[in-house]
Amino acid sequence: MENIQDYIESGILEQYALGELSPAEQASVEAQAARHPEIRTELQQVQEALGFYAEAHAITPPAGMRERVLGNVMAQIAKPASTLRADVDAVAQANSGAYVSAAQPVAAAPEAVVRPISSAPVAGPSRSTWAMAASVALILSLGANALLYTRWKDASSDLVALQNDQARFATTTTVVQKELGALRQENEVLRSDEFRAVALAGTKTAPTAHAKVLFNPATHKVYVDVKSLPALPAGKQYQLWALDKGKPVDAGVLTAATATGEGIQQMKDIASAQTFAMTVEPEGGSVSPTLSTMTVVGNI
Repeated sequence: MENIQDYIESGILEQYALGELSPAEQASVEAQAARHPEIRTELQQVQEALGFYAEAHAITPPAGMRERVLGNVMAQIAKPASTLRADVDAVAQANSGAYVSAAQPVAAAPEAVVRPISSAPVAGPSRSTWAMAASVALILSLGANALLYTRWKDASSDLVALQNDQARFATTTTVVQKELGALRQENEVLRSDEFRAVALAGTKTAPTAHAKVLFNPATHKVYVDVKSLPALPAGKQYQLWALDKGKPVDAGVLTAATATGEGIQQMKDIASAQTFAMTVEPEGGSVSPTLSTMTVVGNI
């Protein structure tokens, strides 16, 4: 044989496995398979593949078939003897040509050829079957990838949410720590014997106003603690002044929170002072106090 591969790809092995060849063609294929190991191996693979395909696509008998077959058999058994005799005669007459006279010798019937089950032709998958199997595998792969991608997106979303929670927790922790630090500092200032408490009483401009200044002559630290101050118009801010030998010294402006009594506020350091006062100034403070807006004042 000139080209074994061309012989294999001609499709004759599949026809042999499907039982579509004549006896002479079958004998030719078997001879080629015995002569060439490549053809024999390919033929075995085709038969095995067709066997798997046939097994995978086996059809289950319809429900009730067993009962119908048994019913037909029982009906034949129950026929009258005359009817059975007529059936036998009809069969004998139909096959009369197959008999010869007793005087003539009867030729022996050819012995039936029995093929081993392993060599019996089996249907095999065509190229379209393999293409369909590949398509199914591709669809399953795409489905698995889509599932993995969805789970990855869910995990990423959970991770982002967790990171956001951690960021919020960190921010909250920072704020709480800052507030605790401020409270500790306030407690230290309020309980320290080094600070002098200077009560600031309201003036005629705001007779109900009250505030307190905590002054440390050694460290020059100054804190203000508001008890009650009138609300300010827009664009205005309270400013603390220290009077040192009659000369006003800027001690800083109060925040809006401090002006409403939310905790104490550290002001600018003051080297020396005999009196503290508070006036209403434009936002950001003034270089010199506006005496007409003095709200509270107190001596050390």
